[in-house]
Amino acid sequence: MARRWGETSPVEEVVFIYTTWPDAETADAAALEAVERGLAACANRFAPVRATYRWEGRIETGEETPLTFKTTAARAPALKALILERHPYDLPAILALPVSAELSHGAFVEWIAGNSAPSGGSPREAGEGG
Repeated sequence: MARRWGETSPVEEVVFIYTTWPDAETADAAALEAVERGLAACANRFAPVRATYRWEGRIETGEETPLTFKTTAARAPALKALILERHPYDLPAILALPVSAELSHGAFVEWIAGNSAPSGGSPREAGEGG
């Protein structure tokens, strides 16, 4: 029997990892590697945004590409290490945002947990997108 929205089952804690990249190419490369290695079930690259920030005492503006990974708390440290290794920025934005399993779609949370597994695991398929 299919679960209804809001129903949950005991699964691993899910987190979203929010990052920004200098362009779509570097974001896409990080997304592909993370999903291939089982560090994230899915990555969503967003349209470029204009950022205004303070860096080394000056106000700067520039374009960057947001990328959000859907993963588990257990896989997040390895994903963070991958991002730090591959990221061209001196100080990359990496924010782990907790997901409320109680308020989320339980079957989707299970899909994230099942697809954020070490290589060789048994990922499960989901519908379009992620």
